[in-house]
Amino acid sequence: HLEAAQLTEEQWRTRWQAERRFLQADGESGKRFGNETIRVTPDGEISLKLPAPLAYLANAPHGRYVLASRVRFAHRGEQWADRIHANRAVAYRIHEDPARGRWYLTASWTIPPVKTVPLAAVRAGGLVGVDTNADHLAAWRLDAHGNPVGAPRRFGYDLSGSAAHRDAQIRHALIRLLHWARRHHLALAIEDLDFTAETTREKHGRRKRFRRLISGMPVARLRARLVSMAAELGIAVVAVDPAYTSRWGAQHWQQPLTSKTSKTTRHDAAAVAIGRRALGHPVRRRTAPPPHDRSDRAGHRTVQAPPGVPGREGTRPRVPGPRTRSVPPGRGANAGDQDTQHRSGCPAEHEFWQQDPLPLSH
Repeated sequence: HLEAAQLTEEQWRTRWQAERRFLQADGESGKRFGNETIRVTPDGEISLKLPAPLAYLANAPHGRYVLASRVRFAHRGEQWADRIHANRAVAYRIHEDPARGRWYLTASWTIPPVKTVPLAAVRAGGLVGVDTNADHLAAWRLDAHGNPVGAPRRFGYDLSGSAAHRDAQIRHALIRLLHWARRHHLALAIEDLDFTAETTREKHGRRKRFRRLISGMPVARLRARLVSMAAELGIAVVAVDPAYTSRWGAQHWQQPLTSKTSKTTRHDAAAVAIGRRALGHPVRRRTAPPPHDRSDRAGHRTVQAPPGVPGREGTRPRVPGPRTRSVPPGRGANAGDQDTQHRSGCPAEHEFWQQDPLPLSH
């Protein structure tokens, strides 16, 4: 049917041979850059793993052959780069286009469905609080009770230079953060920030330095990258309200976590506040008991643990009845049990006392 296809025999044979000149390799997660047979580096270098009979043709170590041309993906290039940095599986196919006289490399991968994890399951083993800043990510691991565990971590990035350099810096910082959280089998807690409409003069006045700082924070890009990359690695992400996390974190956690050998920064304290808010705990620490001259012995702390926590210090019930002038109502040594205050073991203030009449002698 050459006449119907408007092709000559030579043109048909060229297309027939081109359809059979291809090289295809499926990817494998865990291998370097997601594929061992056809490897593509982040800068676009392509190398092939030669079979044993063709090993003498290798021009690179470990029996690999590096192609002279480099590749660049214009469509979904950022997603491809995120996958190969995480060593996720990417399948490649090298084929020829006889009409244009070019060779093309096609990358493909499977996007796993995003699993919804109950919040209670995410909080069960603790999580990692992450504070987003203009030049780094401050992270701290917290247990299920909201206590910081270990030392804080910092994942820096440099946003100067070209767009490709900035993307690579953000991607590298996120990969290190995700791998650290994955080693501990923990979820991530991050602020739900949105500065797209808050960089104008009407919002922040003439504070140019502050507006420049906000506009330089890659919040939207970090959030989108973090969600997609965390889904690939099976790590849950919890978004929390960003209100006052930096201020309250510095107020309640920076000084208590600072020691002679380690100094806690304001951003590290903010990461603790973000993690505690994601766990459902208040940002403030358990306050110290009042002085001895203001309560009975040391009293109770003002910030109480929830009822489900074993050994919690709950509020003491108020016992009805008259009180002595020296002890205010509800402030006794054990206001819930007045028997403990008297050696006789009989309550002295629970009910009205009256002496029984003496028996008459006959």
